[in-house]
Amino acid sequence: MDELDRALINTLQGGFPVCERPYAEVAARVGSDEASVIARIESLLQRGLLSRFGPMYHAAQMGGALSLAAMEIPPQDYDRVTGIVNNQPAVAHNYERNHRLNMWFVLATETPDAQQETIARIERETGYAVFNMPKIREYFVELKLHV
Repeated sequence: MDELDRALINTLQGGFPVCERPYAEVAARVGSDEASVIARIESLLQRGLLSRFGPMYHAAQMGGALSLAAMEIPPQDYDRVTGIVNNQPAVAHNYERNHRLNMWFVLATETPDAQQETIARIERETGYAVFNMPKIREYFVELKLHV
């Protein structure tokens, strides 16, 4: 990453402007131009330095479902299962943990039924149980990582 990449990531963590030309606004903040900002964001995504770029929706308030899920996956099958889980559009994040339940991921779906369908699909395609842990109470922790 160069200084412009870092400036973009640090700036975008504070929010994306809602205006007629948001990329031009971001460009002005980081000392660049609109086309370069768009190209850099695409490059950061393609290189895997950003996992996603887009709005964060409150799934439950929009009638959807959000939960944390875990699976117990044998080490020799971990890569295969990771591919299946990560291929699900409803999976927002996937983490490996040093625990019996070694795969943890976040599910965000448009409806509670879609969440159950995603869980059933993962179980069917992987052959392993998904332990679904729906959110009971929400806490907001704003985390910004300066790069």
